[in-house]
Amino acid sequence: MIVGLSTSPLGRLLPGLALSIAVAAAALLLARVEAVAVGHSWLEPLVLAILLGTALRTAWTLPASFAPGIDCAARTVLEVAVMLIGATISFGTLMAAGPALLGGIVATVVCAIGLSFLIGRAFGLPSKMATLVACGNAICGNSAIAAVAPVIEADSRDVATAIAFTAVLGVGVVLLLPLLAAMLHLSPAAGGALAGLTVYAVPQVLAAAGPMGGVAVQVGTLVKLTRVLMLGPVLLLLSLVAPRAGAAAGCRASFDRGRLALILPWFIVGFLLLAVLRSVGLLPAAAVGAADHVAGLLTVVAMAALGLGVDLRSIAAAGPRVTAVVTLSLCLLAAIALGILWATGLAWNG
Repeated sequence: MIVGLSTSPLGRLLPGLALSIAVAAAALLLARVEAVAVGHSWLEPLVLAILLGTALRTAWTLPASFAPGIDCAARTVLEVAVMLIGATISFGTLMAAGPALLGGIVATVVCAIGLSFLIGRAFGLPSKMATLVACGNAICGNSAIAAVAPVIEADSRDVATAIAFTAVLGVGVVLLLPLLAAMLHLSPAAGGALAGLTVYAVPQVLAAAGPMGGVAVQVGTLVKLTRVLMLGPVLLLLSLVAPRAGAAAGCRASFDRGRLALILPWFIVGFLLLAVLRSVGLLPAAAVGAADHVAGLLTVVAMAALGLGVDLRSIAAAGPRVTAVVTLSLCLLAAIALGILWATGLAWNG
């Protein structure tokens, strides 16, 4: 029985999946401890999962039997999580943002992705790595990187490196942004909009906009949620232009998906379908909440698996270039956001 299980498809996946789940559970526990100790989690479970997985991989040479399950968690589990995120997206938020601010958000994301990608390539980063950094900076940090990775079939080392550096700089932005808004004498609404346009995660937007008052928090949250909606069109575009390899190994079946499936992955179709259902009110609140919760847990498991595929010694070689690219891209994003605020007159609206 044991031999039969070990040679079955599920049996080959179990060791790596179990290890990925264990690392993810440890990351969630550490995040909870961190929140209790200091009042909130500066390092999200996604980042902790990457760090723990990477530390384990660096300290321990994993047996080959773990590889199939880790690959499955890093690819297929992540694709399922991306699909479920669609249930949390409502296109109605776009209508609530207003034309000027909505246009500014779209322009900021588009310009930031394009220019950040060019910076990455100028510094010699591979195109996939440059794409991860650009999308992470322009949209929503870790979540965008995690969502874009399976679309462009990015290497796990690139994903882990991009998430690690954007996470560190994301915390710095939260601390420095209120000071920048005060130095520039921005109105509370403009300060909140700046936070929404530059900070990576929604909780970080609340932390950055909080010192600027309630209006800043409300505007920042709305802008950030609208900015997150850009993830859908970006994923769709990338799925159409990014080269797709053959069926991946692991727990994805090996079959001919046809030309449409090659350019439009199944999980992107699912993402868009769920987003449409949510937008027209066909998904009950309970289903949306469940999808959000499950997607979050699956993403942590996937990030643990990505970490388990990364050796710190290999990351160190690319560190300086990635640091420079992420830093410059983040400064560029802030400059673009400020330019949009002044161009639309929002910087002076109280």
